[in-house]
Amino acid sequence: MPKPDITAGDPCWIDLMTSDPERAKDFYTGLFGWTYETGDAEKYGGYIMAFKNGAPVAGMMKNEGDSGYPDMWTTYLRVEDINATADAAAAQSGQIFLPPMEVPEQGKMAMLGDAGGAAVGAWQFGGHTGFQLLADPGSPAWFELLTRDYDASVKFYQDVFGWNTDVMSDTPEFRYTTLGAGDDSKAGIMDAAGFLPEGVPSNWQIYFAVENADATIETARSLGGRVIQAAEDTPFGRMATLTDPTGSIFKIAQPMPQGN
Repeated sequence: MPKPDITAGDPCWIDLMTSDPERAKDFYTGLFGWTYETGDAEKYGGYIMAFKNGAPVAGMMKNEGDSGYPDMWTTYLRVEDINATADAAAAQSGQIFLPPMEVPEQGKMAMLGDAGGAAVGAWQFGGHTGFQLLADPGSPAWFELLTRDYDASVKFYQDVFGWNTDVMSDTPEFRYTTLGAGDDSKAGIMDAAGFLPEGVPSNWQIYFAVENADATIETARSLGGRVIQAAEDTPFGRMATLTDPTGSIFKIAQPMPQGN
């Protein structure tokens, strides 16, 4: 597969904040075949890079427990000017969870809250230019915001990240907007106000490509994962929602056979 074409506003990286990095590494190796490199403790805090077939696909870091945040996956969007992005987020009813900071030799990052309350990362490229594999088995395939405030969230990503959006569906049952259109779309925003459980905030979810969803589910169970939503066929493939052993939620997607 060619390297992903990541332009400004696109999802460019994902990482996992986990209370048990060693257990997480074992789980995702067993599930996706990942290998790892751990960064310098002083310079990068022991940040772990995950690779699939030699290509970087994700990161991991220790959740020390004092942040108040549960173990979770985070999606990062590429930006050209991290400071301008943070200023724009604040001006568009967003929040600054972590102000822009430099990661030595790698780039600049910030953690923001969007207008619907979901956490999203911003990343300005330096030496690290995001994941180098996309939509291959064992790599991220899709990025989706489930929001309680659909209209405000769509406007936020248009205004702050420059999204050129396309309305895929606008019925009371299914409201969905994408970054880009059709086969060229890069991410989606779903109106989830009607089904997010009470107490669960708006959030970004990550889909990982798999060759066989049902086999992946059985492997996840054997490694200590749980099934949140059983596999089901959709127009976009066979999908399921899982957690890893410490409770981080993620989705899997098996492409539909060609011709369907």
